[in-house]
Amino acid sequence: MRIDRTTYEVDLSDGKCEPIFVWEAPVRVWHWLMVVTMVAMIVTGYLIGRPLESNMGNTWDTYQLGYIRMIHFLAGFAFTALFIYRAFWALWGNRYAHQIFLPPFWSPKFYIGIWNQGLYYLFFKKSAPEYAGHNPLAAAAMFGFFIVGSVLIIVTGFALYGQAYGAGSFYDWLTGWVIPLFGDSQAVRTTHHVLMYVFLLFMVAHLYMASREDIMGGATEMSAITNGLRMFKHAK
Repeated sequence: MRIDRTTYEVDLSDGKCEPIFVWEAPVRVWHWLMVVTMVAMIVTGYLIGRPLESNMGNTWDTYQLGYIRMIHFLAGFAFTALFIYRAFWALWGNRYAHQIFLPPFWSPKFYIGIWNQGLYYLFFKKSAPEYAGHNPLAAAAMFGFFIVGSVLIIVTGFALYGQAYGAGSFYDWLTGWVIPLFGDSQAVRTTHHVLMYVFLLFMVAHLYMASREDIMGGATEMSAITNGLRMFKHAK
């Protein structure tokens, strides 16, 4: 069984189907913690944009939105810490740990893999190659939607959060340039809110692709992010 050094495509033509240890424990723990923080951010972010009720009475008695905002901020800080942690592990982990941060966009075989995997997910092809790590389409989607999206949602989130601390604060030093770049705070808020829906769509697509591969594909997905092992159902 051979593994391509660029795309991590697995050659099963020799009939061997040994499990491959792909996801290390730090990556697996990070994945599930990130699921919790993303769900918390999306739910509370939606409720911030569309509050459950208006403040028509005593502020203390109707502090529901305050608690929702607090959970949103805590989840945002946790999300940021987890993202930084994952970026460091991309440098220190195994060869699969950096895949979503640096997909092989320089490789023609990578683009062929994206095309073939897309046809497979759309049911135009009955099968697709197996991969030790993320397949090319998943790696490209993780980079574009999750990595780039995370940077944008963190930057815009801290820019909005820092408004309460004013000029000269740590947050003003950190992200004070964001609002002038966008034009005004409402543009930043709109961008931040739209990114919430991007993350929601990404999570739905990610769950579909992983569960579909477990059911219809030739390799394990859902169990791999739990025990770290990519196992193959049969040789091709």
